[in-house]
Amino acid sequence: MTTQFEHLFSPLQVGPMRVPNRICETTNTINSSQTPGLIDEHFIAHHAAKARGGTGWIGSETWLLDSPFPPETPDEVGLAVGFASHYAAYQNPAFAEGMARFFAEVHRAGAVAVTQLTHLSAVWAPSPVVVVGAQDYTPHVIGEDEIEFFLRSYANAAAAAKDLGADGIEIHCAHETLGYSFLSPVTNRRTDQWGGGPRERVRFVIAALERVRERIGSGTALGIRISGREFRQGGFDNLEMREMLYYIGETGLIDFADVDVGHCWGAPSYVPSSYYEHAQYKECGKAARADLDPKIKVLFSGRVNDPVVAEDLLKGGYCDLVGMVRAGIADPEFANKARTGRLAEIRRCISCTRCIDEASEPKTFPYTPTCSINPMIGNEVRWEKTYRPAPTPQRVVVVGGGLAGCEAARVAAMRGHRVTLLERGKRLGGQLLLAAAVPGRDDFEDQIYFEENALERLGVDVRLGAPADLAMVKALAPDVVVIATGSVPRLPGEIPGIGLPHVVQAWDVLAGRAATGERVAVISQEDYYETPCVAEYLAVRGKHVEVFHKSVHLGFEIARYSVGMVHARMEECGVVVHPNLVLQEVRPDVFDLVSAYGVRSYTKEGFDTLVLAYGSVPSHALYDELTADGSVAKVYLAGSAWLPRFMAEATRHGASIGLAI
Repeated sequence: MTTQFEHLFSPLQVGPMRVPNRICETTNTINSSQTPGLIDEHFIAHHAAKARGGTGWIGSETWLLDSPFPPETPDEVGLAVGFASHYAAYQNPAFAEGMARFFAEVHRAGAVAVTQLTHLSAVWAPSPVVVVGAQDYTPHVIGEDEIEFFLRSYANAAAAAKDLGADGIEIHCAHETLGYSFLSPVTNRRTDQWGGGPRERVRFVIAALERVRERIGSGTALGIRISGREFRQGGFDNLEMREMLYYIGETGLIDFADVDVGHCWGAPSYVPSSYYEHAQYKECGKAARADLDPKIKVLFSGRVNDPVVAEDLLKGGYCDLVGMVRAGIADPEFANKARTGRLAEIRRCISCTRCIDEASEPKTFPYTPTCSINPMIGNEVRWEKTYRPAPTPQRVVVVGGGLAGCEAARVAAMRGHRVTLLERGKRLGGQLLLAAAVPGRDDFEDQIYFEENALERLGVDVRLGAPADLAMVKALAPDVVVIATGSVPRLPGEIPGIGLPHVVQAWDVLAGRAATGERVAVISQEDYYETPCVAEYLAVRGKHVEVFHKSVHLGFEIARYSVGMVHARMEECGVVVHPNLVLQEVRPDVFDLVSAYGVRSYTKEGFDTLVLAYGSVPSHALYDELTADGSVAKVYLAGSAWLPRFMAEATRHGASIGLAI
């Protein structure tokens, strides 16, 4: 073990539970099971890979518990409402059997397994106040009989988890859960024994802990997850949270407190994106550590994706354990790599949040977990079954050094093929280079470092400044060619005046190829990050920026854990956003727009530059030439050169080609 991590890889006693190191997969709902309602081979493969990779504490995914519905009412389950059901999954014997297998697998890997118990819905709350601030579902006010039901549900689930093999139990009392709604002064306005000041609002949580402790005894660790700051108007700040946590701690019921910060809508999110500093709210962990009896261990999580950062938190007394969920999604082996001094081999999480974002708001069915940079996520079982050394090594030429090209080259080289990668630019990375130029997105460059290091270790012949053409490719006498030439910005040629010199592309602005005047109009025809990225890029350089966007709000396809931060940054930078407008015509001094949903037209003036954020179109001319030429037996079209989408699609496509060659 490298002495660089003397704290991170030291064991820790958490109540009766011996944790082999301080790295924790805190509970996260990435929906890794591809058999809804059950624990299948995909669930076990995803989470157990982290245990085998050196993570000491495996929280896997939360247990959503049963609720006290009247028998004649239907379940309330949905993206907005949450999960409120007559039955909990653990009450299904098939689920329990799968969970027992999972616990056994975690233990074989040398890690501990902690089960989180959660009531997560907008259906019940202490008071008739909206639980989720971004929505308008007024909950049913919980009565005494229903409180009793909820308390029993925690106890019953805890007993079941213990019997199946859990080493620890965690009651979820943070962001929009039932426990949170009792702790928050916003959602708990009761005047009976369950409401009042900080000392009174903890009573429900303490009652739940008492019930659980009665059922699990002293041989199983018990703790809570709690928000260090609520970040909601009228909500508790860190000082009030410290007071409540102190009252809970002095009961002697808990062995650990799992502290995060934020909520699951707006800004800040408890799943912090790259817009946040690393471990930005670490002081909340340190405050809890200072307040609690040393026997109660503090776990802090909040954008800790680097073992060096984790070691510094432990050394600085900010916490006893470190939550590193997304670090283990990006690279399940990161802990072992750090422990053995192989830091350059770690694929570091870039904090794009797509993994958790998409799991909370799935856009595909059936759903599989997604990581923008790790193609194995959601495909662990497939990789285990199909990854093999190439039976006959071949000469492979990859054209294009973006995500798809790099992953095709990396996987093909891992399997024993002789790979040459041709990249026209001065560096690998493709569109990642553009993204990394944006404020708050510099971590995206970490993936470029990973690919550069990996390809060098694997002996891939990387040729930069090599704009490939048909003759160059044929001269290399390849057996297989992968065309990963990406995409190019879409130009709406049907709009009059679009070719005027003061109209430029967002990509050219980010690449430094196009300058703008002081007053800039960003014309947006895309719903993801391109528009807010170029708007902020210009605003921080002192430009006056206004966005004219086609949809009801900017970033319409950005999910709930991230979209709030995007809008917050637009506000902080002074970017003005005009929704529901489509560009109609450009003239030298003015431009015309039309309503996206009506017929009204608008004319705007006073802008020096129009920046187009219109998405992109595939660039596959070389693929067409090669297939027409017929001199190469096998030609693949990869990533955005086939279909422009997002990072994960390019990564997976390229890796799949590398797996198939």
